[in-house]
Amino acid sequence: MKPLLYRLSRPHSLVAAALLVVVAAFVPAFVATQPHQTVKATYLTDLARLDSAVTALRTAIEKHRPASAVQAAFRRSRLAYKRVEFLTEFYFSGSAKSLNGPPLPEGEVDDGIGIVIEPSGLQVAEELIFPLDASRRPDLLQQVASIQTTISQLRRVAGYTELTNSQVFDAMRLEVARLITLGITGFDSPVALHSLPESITALESIERTFDAYPLSAQASPINAQLRQTLRGATQALRGQSFNQFDRLRFIRQYAYPLSRLLMDAQLTLGYPLATDKRMLRSSARTLSDTNAFDPTFFLPYSYDQPTTQRVALGKTLFFDPGLSGNGQRSCASCHQPNRAFTDGETSSLTLDAKNRIDRNTPTLVNAAFQSFQFMDSRTFYLEDQISDVIHNTREMGGSINRAIKTLQNDSTYRTQFTRAYADGVTEKNVKNALASYIRSLTNLNARPDRYLRGEQVALTAQEKAGFNVFMGKGKCATCHFFPLFNGTIPPAYIKTESEVIGTPATASEKQLDADEGRYRSTRIGIHHHAFKTPTVRQVALTAPYMHNGVYKTLEQVVDFYDKGGGVGLGFTLENQTLPFDKLNLTTTEKQALVAFMKAL
Repeated sequence: MKPLLYRLSRPHSLVAAALLVVVAAFVPAFVATQPHQTVKATYLTDLARLDSAVTALRTAIEKHRPASAVQAAFRRSRLAYKRVEFLTEFYFSGSAKSLNGPPLPEGEVDDGIGIVIEPSGLQVAEELIFPLDASRRPDLLQQVASIQTTISQLRRVAGYTELTNSQVFDAMRLEVARLITLGITGFDSPVALHSLPESITALESIERTFDAYPLSAQASPINAQLRQTLRGATQALRGQSFNQFDRLRFIRQYAYPLSRLLMDAQLTLGYPLATDKRMLRSSARTLSDTNAFDPTFFLPYSYDQPTTQRVALGKTLFFDPGLSGNGQRSCASCHQPNRAFTDGETSSLTLDAKNRIDRNTPTLVNAAFQSFQFMDSRTFYLEDQISDVIHNTREMGGSINRAIKTLQNDSTYRTQFTRAYADGVTEKNVKNALASYIRSLTNLNARPDRYLRGEQVALTAQEKAGFNVFMGKGKCATCHFFPLFNGTIPPAYIKTESEVIGTPATASEKQLDADEGRYRSTRIGIHHHAFKTPTVRQVALTAPYMHNGVYKTLEQVVDFYDKGGGVGLGFTLENQTLPFDKLNLTTTEKQALVAFMKAL
């Protein structure tokens, strides 16, 4: 067959040729690859490489290669995952959890029935590989096969998924947050401690992604600063010891500037920020911004948003003993402002003052940043917690319905409720007003926060060292997640963890505390002795510590964790979620850790 021009009739050939030249000139404009398309193509290529890496790992296991070879193949698989992590976590969170979720079973209640979800993925495989347990080779192969299945499914779904440029930048910034909170802390490489090399790969993936977004000449300073910061960050990580790495300097000097520059680049390119409601606001330039977290994120959909009037009304109710059954106890009786809204007691007296309630009074500071309330995580919302406490015969022994009648007969309260709520005094509004006040009790502006933001605020050398112990060798930040320092899991911050740590009944540490914890409400076996991970902010004011107030000092608490929790003390506790290996902290490290926590 002859070329097209030769097949055209002679009179039309010159016109046709000219037309083809014109069309060819415009084709690049129509088919030019957009940045998000380049990113997607790279992502699909990297998924294929991840598939190959995991296949090589499976082969090494099947062929009974030496432990060192299997471990090396595993590390390569982890690095391959880190190349695709930021987009996988953003677009396919379910697949991300299957590939790299925590190696612990989860218990959920569905329609009143307790369900245990077994873990899967790279972290589960890691525990079987470091050290390599030959007797569990079938379990390991099953895990790897499951990983391969997830990757195969992910590759199919990813091929049909459309990326947007705004979302790509969103995903990159969230990856920086993930690197700070779960990467350099060792959360997702708890046994192999391969976190720092993996963090380098994650940063390299961000840089390669950013390559798809050419900035104009006018924005060249942002481009230069961003690339300089990225390379400085990778250099700071390279060759570092996990326990000795200076995480404080890394976050302040590299990770936070990188997060800011990525937002600057996104806005300069004209890609809008996300508008969906999140705990970590999409407008937050760093995790330590004063307004980074939304205290209304866990507000029930049917309840009203806090206002100045509702907060003020809630505060008045909080200090009013009229809500109690005997008219002598208010919320503030046990949650005292000068003690960070605790009471300094091992546990509070019951309403009749004859006994003690079961558990230590928790702080209400930053209580809004938790998806569960109470030590045993038995309620989801502050409004429900308030109802529970008011009606509890041992705590306040009151009745909201009875309180409503009293409030309606009080002209001052009636006026306040009418100003705050269109329908005045109702049960729903009483609970919402109190919850609005509690949601206002946020404090994320301690000296370490201001220091990390780059303000001219001093931290002592001991406090700096303590931050690094908390975020590294001490493994504190793998449960008390930065920067909320509670159990709400970053960077989505949508679920608060409960942990089984093996708290002793007494300070002599001879036997396990009998409190069943979360098991009381879920009846799920793995929740035996599980308690919500509280914040350690304001911790200098909230002694005594633990759910039963067993420890009077932070030094005692640190010693407990250093020993490996309850299992480390010799208790039989098969479902302990706290790693039971000794931390081997030095006296200097323990003192630094306490100094840092007091700085919060």
